[in-house]
Amino acid sequence: MNEATSPIRALIAEDEPILAAALTHALRRLWPELEIVATCANGVEALQQGLALLPDILFLDIKMPGKTGLEAAEEMAEQWPQTRPFPHIVFVTAYDEYALNAFEHAAADYVLKPVNDVRLGKTVERLRQRLHANKADTQAAPPADDNLARLLAQLQAMTPPAPRLQMIRAAVGNSVRMIPMADVVYFEALDKYINVVCQESEALIRTSLKELLPQLDPQQFWQIHRGTIVNASAIASAVRDDAGKLSLTLRQHPAQLRVSPLYAHLFRQM
Repeated sequence: MNEATSPIRALIAEDEPILAAALTHALRRLWPELEIVATCANGVEALQQGLALLPDILFLDIKMPGKTGLEAAEEMAEQWPQTRPFPHIVFVTAYDEYALNAFEHAAADYVLKPVNDVRLGKTVERLRQRLHANKADTQAAPPADDNLARLLAQLQAMTPPAPRLQMIRAAVGNSVRMIPMADVVYFEALDKYINVVCQESEALIRTSLKELLPQLDPQQFWQIHRGTIVNASAIASAVRDDAGKLSLTLRQHPAQLRVSPLYAHLFRQM
């Protein structure tokens, strides 16, 4: 790709119109060749427009209505065409210095609110270098950005650990069932509930995966999709289909579980 004939394309997602306009104007000053293909007011719109327009760069506000920037990026990575490289992501954030360590360790770029030309100029230069390096690389790009996977893992690691669950208390009809953690095959998000799937039964708990995850032993329970956590000891094999999508077969359970590209690194050959 030659930037002179095929300009780099960017999408901006920011729910505050004044900040979105300021970022747009700053980018036009610092990177005149950049084509801004869409400005989105929330995470849902960012996901839709990102998949429709397939830009090279995403500028995502962290906190937006509908979906956060992280959620939009995660869902976009799951649905991104494997024939195209996943876009470079710049998170626009008001996080404090401690939280920004996650972005530094994950090699993901960020700019702080309010955006200033000095910081944004450094980001633009890094983006130019990465895009140039991508053009020089003749190997196929991965279907999703490993930096995003590392960022999600780093942010999860920064969450204060909760006491580990030893037992799940789940509703089954009018009764409450006590389920030992070793009996759980996988957890599946269902709107406001989680379906707790065991070998021969299922039960519902009223919580979210985001709330549940810090209470689980990360050595035993692996997140493999934004809506699925699996007991690692229940995994029989990981199989990639003709389209390159990864799924898990389980021991003593007929379900096949899809693995998001963000978590495919868990199943790379050691």
